[in-house]
Amino acid sequence: MQKLRYFAAPKSGPKPGLPVRAVHTEFLRTGRISRHREDWLQEEKRYLTYEEVAERTGRKLEAAGETTHKHINGFHRSIQFPKQIFHKTLENSPHLGYCHVTAARTNFAKYADVKWAFYIANFFAEVGDADQFFKHIRPNYSRMYFAVAIHPDKETRSMAIDRTIRENGLLFRTHDPKEALKNVLMLGARDAELRKIIAKL
Repeated sequence: MQKLRYFAAPKSGPKPGLPVRAVHTEFLRTGRISRHREDWLQEEKRYLTYEEVAERTGRKLEAAGETTHKHINGFHRSIQFPKQIFHKTLENSPHLGYCHVTAARTNFAKYADVKWAFYIANFFAEVGDADQFFKHIRPNYSRMYFAVAIHPDKETRSMAIDRTIRENGLLFRTHDPKEALKNVLMLGARDAELRKIIAKL
């Protein structure tokens, strides 16, 4: 696969200025040299490093995570989630990444005390296996919201996807923010009455 290159886009559109020929004519007519930046040659493209792209992507992802966390905690005071925002960008595509928003535990169907984590990604993909977290990445969707069941890994002691709950540990996945909000609230609702209210949203 060809390595991607990123360059910094100008902060604003091109400003109307005199054509280069008109600048010379103005000098011959008045003897004044134009000091306006737009009368000179355009700046060359500045290519960004992967670290710079990853940093910009991370800032956007964490801003989206902050906003999403406010929305889910603003629904009802009995459903409050801890704020645990951090991000990760994809190694060879630093313009793509995902942000961890919150983690909690719930009981549902035949599973009790399920720990889960909620994420936002700026692409759409399948949740893969242990070797590859994402498969079939499609950046044509602006965002993907998903939650996975998690458990502490015995060897590394860090959190890993719990694949005993469904094949890939996925609890839900959507590109619709309203549907994601509803799903997270359903996972966080402590009683059946509240679940009924959320189901009608």
